[in-house]
Amino acid sequence: MTSPVPDPPLDFQAFYQHYHRAYLNYAYLQLGERTTAIETVESVFVQLLETWPEVLTQPSVQRYAYSVLRRAIANHLVLRHGSTALVETATFAKVRVAVRRQLEVLESSLGLYAAIARLPERQMDVVVMRFVLGYSVTTVAETMGVSTGTVRSHIHAARRRLAHELGVQYSKETEAEEIA
Repeated sequence: MTSPVPDPPLDFQAFYQHYHRAYLNYAYLQLGERTTAIETVESVFVQLLETWPEVLTQPSVQRYAYSVLRRAIANHLVLRHGSTALVETATFAKVRVAVRRQLEVLESSLGLYAAIARLPERQMDVVVMRFVLGYSVTTVAETMGVSTGTVRSHIHAARRRLAHELGVQYSKETEAEEIA
């Protein structure tokens, strides 16, 4: 007879409750399939639970956990020999939800999301969480385990890079309004 599985520690349960939805939304944007995203995120949380005492010794639990999530997503993408599904999933999610502004032309949004997908990893993550998923700077920072200043710095660099790539005027005034 096997003994019952004990409940996860309370701090793990709190961590799970706080970050599960953000991880799931992010994984879905990257993987493009809900079932795959759910399986990936659940496997990340199982891995974190199995090593929870060691996870708690990390300088930043959030940063460590986020790196486990990124690694799981990257491994899944390598196994399916594919690239991120961001272009497709973010475009249609953005149109459906209309989080920031109404997109004038689907064609131009495809170009924007394709350009976002080409950003360096951390810049892309910040832009996706902040502007596609609509999370606050504080939530993005907590989710990634970095400071709000780091998030703002990534947003600034990403906006400049996107403006250059898309051939649009870069405006620090507009950026200041949207980052907050």
